[in-house]
Amino acid sequence: MRIKRLLVWQVPLTSHAPYHMAGGKTCDTVTSILLRVDTDESISGWGEVCPIPHYLPAYAEGVRPALEYIAPIVIGADPIGPEALMGQVDSWLQGHVYAKSALDLALWDITGKRAKLPLYALLGGRQMARIPLYHSITCIAPDEMAVIAGEAQAEGMAQFQVKLGADNNWEADVARLRLVREAVGMGPLVYGDWNCGASRLDATRVGNAIAAYDIMLEQPCATLEECAAVRAATGLPMKIDENAHDTASLLRAYDLGCMDAVALKLSKSGGLSATRRLRDLCLHLGPRMCIEDTWGSDVITGAVLHLAASTPSSRIMNTCDLSGYVVPRLDPYAPARSSGHIAPPEGLGIGVNPDLEGVGQPAAIID
Repeated sequence: MRIKRLLVWQVPLTSHAPYHMAGGKTCDTVTSILLRVDTDESISGWGEVCPIPHYLPAYAEGVRPALEYIAPIVIGADPIGPEALMGQVDSWLQGHVYAKSALDLALWDITGKRAKLPLYALLGGRQMARIPLYHSITCIAPDEMAVIAGEAQAEGMAQFQVKLGADNNWEADVARLRLVREAVGMGPLVYGDWNCGASRLDATRVGNAIAAYDIMLEQPCATLEECAAVRAATGLPMKIDENAHDTASLLRAYDLGCMDAVALKLSKSGGLSATRRLRDLCLHLGPRMCIEDTWGSDVITGAVLHLAASTPSSRIMNTCDLSGYVVPRLDPYAPARSSGHIAPPEGLGIGVNPDLEGVGQPAAIID
């Protein structure tokens, strides 16, 4: 089997409601890059990557040029066993892991289809029937966020990510966390996420003010050292996100003692191949894992769910149904949340089949 061509679509995904984070980051309508890798044996694989603007070193407009640049390595190559080809791609184009992640997903999709197996069977075997979800709450007025939390809890959600810092007001962030906790009661997991947008001082003040409310903090500051200082000053558990992207960064966070939980995102690390290696490292180091991606629709969500479902349940904190936050859905039959949980697709490979009528003509054909 050989790769024959790459087809690239640019799909605008619109959030059901504007999604605000610290530092002026907002998801309203964001471009997702959809990739199809065709082979000479009539088996195609799907990939997707959807960078959030100003969030990580990634932007949607960079994906297509990167794919065109690596085309001499990819076209004509054997897609089965993604790590082999991805190793050659990494040698040809250093960095740009977000752009490579879409290709890696598509290679895994082809490999699963050729093996006639769902991806979770190739990533460690299915260990969870359904994976717990968290509900992410946009950073708006504290009382409005509490209402959203209550509504999500009524639908079965038991884990809540409270976005913080959009107004650079630490006292408002205290109110956000306090009101959400009061809305859902003690027991459900509640954590406040600044997306690197807080100073060490303000994050410490917030943490100390809500210490009695059983709250976890997520990536308050821009560096691991600052996050570790906040954890030490507050005594609250810490989840690392933006600073956890490869083996070295996970080991550093572990050494600093600030990685009680960690967000493993496919595009942040370079796809399923790289993220699986980080997942396995975390099984050794011990943090609870959120396995997800930055943003996107059904292809990304499907790939995330396969990796999460093949991870021991005792080590999974949660995952995210990214496609549930946006329109359009690329595959109307793809998995959806139910009572705070979600199951991986049951088809071969990723098991997601985008509706081409819905995405229109490809923006590029690379052959």
